[in-house]
Amino acid sequence: MYFWIKLQLPLRNTTAKISLFILIVGVISACNTVKRVPQGKKLLTKNTVLVNGIPEKSELITNLLYQKPNSALAGYHLRLNLYNLAQLNHDSIYQAKYIKNPAKYKRQSKWLSAKQVNRMGQSFWYAGIHNFLRDNGEPPTIIDEKSAQKSANRLQSYYFNLGYFDVKTGFTVDSVGPKKAKIKYTVTTGKPYMIDSLALAITSPALDSLYRLKKEMSLVKTKQVYTTANLENERSRITNYFRNNGAYQFQQNYISYDIDTINTNKKANLTLKIGDYSYRENDSTKTKAFGLYKISAVNIYTDYKASKANAVLNDSVKTTFGNFNLFSAKALKYKPKAITDAVFITKGSLFSDTKSTLTTRYLNNLKVFNYPTIQYEIDKNDSTQQALVANIYLTQRPKFTFAPSLSLTHSNIQDFGISANTSFAIRNVFNGAETFEIAARGNIGSSKDLAASNDRFFNVLEYGVDLKLSFPRIFIFFNPEKIIPKSMIPSSQMNLGFSKQENIGLDKENVSGSLAYNWSPIKNASVKFDLFNIQYIKNINTANYFNVYNSSYTTLNNLAIRYNADPAFFSNGSLSIPQGTDGFINAVLGENPTLIPTDGDKKIISSINERRRRLTENNFILASSYTYSKTSKSDATDETFHGVKSKLELAGNVLSLLTKSSDKFINADGNRNIFGVEFSQYVKTEVEYVKHWDLNHKNILAFRSFVGIAIPYGNSNNIPFSRSYFSGGSNDNRAWQSYSLGPGRTSAVNDFNEANFKLAANLEHRFNLFGQVNGALFIDAGNIWNVFDNVTDEKAIFKGMQSLQEIAVGSGFGLRYDFNFFVVRLDFGFKTYNPAELTAKKWFRDYNFSNGVVNIGINYPF
Repeated sequence: MYFWIKLQLPLRNTTAKISLFILIVGVISACNTVKRVPQGKKLLTKNTVLVNGIPEKSELITNLLYQKPNSALAGYHLRLNLYNLAQLNHDSIYQAKYIKNPAKYKRQSKWLSAKQVNRMGQSFWYAGIHNFLRDNGEPPTIIDEKSAQKSANRLQSYYFNLGYFDVKTGFTVDSVGPKKAKIKYTVTTGKPYMIDSLALAITSPALDSLYRLKKEMSLVKTKQVYTTANLENERSRITNYFRNNGAYQFQQNYISYDIDTINTNKKANLTLKIGDYSYRENDSTKTKAFGLYKISAVNIYTDYKASKANAVLNDSVKTTFGNFNLFSAKALKYKPKAITDAVFITKGSLFSDTKSTLTTRYLNNLKVFNYPTIQYEIDKNDSTQQALVANIYLTQRPKFTFAPSLSLTHSNIQDFGISANTSFAIRNVFNGAETFEIAARGNIGSSKDLAASNDRFFNVLEYGVDLKLSFPRIFIFFNPEKIIPKSMIPSSQMNLGFSKQENIGLDKENVSGSLAYNWSPIKNASVKFDLFNIQYIKNINTANYFNVYNSSYTTLNNLAIRYNADPAFFSNGSLSIPQGTDGFINAVLGENPTLIPTDGDKKIISSINERRRRLTENNFILASSYTYSKTSKSDATDETFHGVKSKLELAGNVLSLLTKSSDKFINADGNRNIFGVEFSQYVKTEVEYVKHWDLNHKNILAFRSFVGIAIPYGNSNNIPFSRSYFSGGSNDNRAWQSYSLGPGRTSAVNDFNEANFKLAANLEHRFNLFGQVNGALFIDAGNIWNVFDNVTDEKAIFKGMQSLQEIAVGSGFGLRYDFNFFVVRLDFGFKTYNPAELTAKKWFRDYNFSNGVVNIGINYPF
């Protein structure tokens, strides 16, 4: 998850800033790169690896070399020069400064004190700046021939493991200037060896039979090039296969290969060897054939504490449920089924690592225990000595958790605010491992710009409460095990929320509720199904609309002045709110209009009025949605992956069926109401695709594309504001602020521009500058449009392929600082192609710092 902060800053006085930058670069450039290279030594300037006479530049190969040239940015050794600027012996320099000049030390001591003068040696100017330059700089890479030989040996080992058993390597050091040299590595591989035959030597009968059952699954096959990696992958496959089919004592180190290449004409004859189980007994080592173990008992300790382990094990109350034994210090606090449903290890089944992993994941997902521990021991009561007792140790989390917080805030809505948040959680609330959470939030603030502040300092108020009940299973009236088995780690969430605003916008009241199901159908994939999601929004202070949406008010006010509207509509030369604005709109659009503007201006006034009606009306949404996400990302370090997320949402269909039974639900406009509110009816779908390429050397190319559309039908002719799309902002098109781009080629005429169709694409090159500081170059493209709704502005409507020329393009650069657990972003976006401008001015018209947008964000946008 990420969150972001966005702000816009004008960047002026460009000449002065460029001059300062040139000055800084000039100072750093004055450094000599070989300043700290000792006499008779060489600075490594370049590594070259020639494989069979052809240069090899892949990061995989260059990473094998022990010594690498100092890092450079566009050919400039920034970090090396920073290091060379530092005085590494600043302490002795400071001491010598006063040893050679005791009179100066005496003068300084008179007005600072001797202690302070001594401490000045550790100040920023004498020590701190040099420590900073040393720590953020990079010492020169001085050529060491021993390291070069080790690099050559590494290259030889690498190609040997690829099947080039006759590979030869070497290196030469070539001088390229005073105290500078480069190293050239040569690799002559010869021809690779092919696998000619594969024999088996498995001494344990049980494992031999088990292997032969799936022999065709082997990754090592004849007539393929020998590679050590392939043999290692096969060892891992065999180990996983055996350990998931009862081979409890088996480990990968029992697998080895004999390779015969003598007089074979570049062919390798392999023998897969798996020995017997070896173990210590007294002072001797013994061996025996591996056996396949079954589970004879499953013991679950529900309130285990490591500090009181013996008491828990010896004095526990035993509860038997099915084939499971549950132990607790007192009476069991959980419904047995809630725990046993999370356990995949069953009595009578073969030992399996996969079942242990699934059990651990599911138990951890219950969120009422700390990370579980599973241990196996041989059942002493089993005569065959091939049975295991599974012991599962669970340490309970605290029953209750309370987390309060308090903060001071400032925003464009309030000059000063105090926010308080608190959450209270109860675990195992119904003894079925359920978790109940209640979160309350509140904010009081002060704003001098509010229209009706009543002379109170704290004149802004917002508060809300959210209730959440989580179930570690699918909460439904039938058993969904055949559709969503427990191996998919299913869960359910019920949510109920309420929030209210006073003196903020239209003073909304928001009531919401939902029932959602989550599960993982396959590895690296997840599903979220909202059976229902209800939202009711009530706008209390609709008269404040034109105070909130200033762009609409400005347009309306200018038209009222142009057409000499009734003076009664004005106050201090402008339309009063709401009397004047309502009066002017009625004078133009009412049944008996008293003002007759041009058709174009009447259309603008009608559009403003329609948007006001839409944004001030109360909304009732009853929707269901299905979201599927999948990624190929294997772990946090994987930088070559792709991911897709798709969503389908349907709203209003159930309410439409319910209200068709009677005409009493139909209002004067012919639409259907429920609880006096027109409910929304629409279908919404969206797809997002993300792709990352690892270009090596900490260079990442990241791409994102998004398409989303929401189509109103039946009871609606537009999409609720809360379910529409916007463009611009820190995670979208960074050359525009949020809600300030589109729709279409309109010039962002509204304060919060939104529509029901969106296209977006982003391309970003991420690279390392030095240390934890990274840079980025990006291009963002996209826009929003209205389609299949009641908007009539031709500039805002999507008209097929011809509207694609209204896609806005922004580009820019960014800086990132990686704190390992999160990233701080600073992005500078510039309008590259603005579809709202005239044809001759669309490209690069505002491509300058004064019109740039600065975005500050946390973590990457995609």
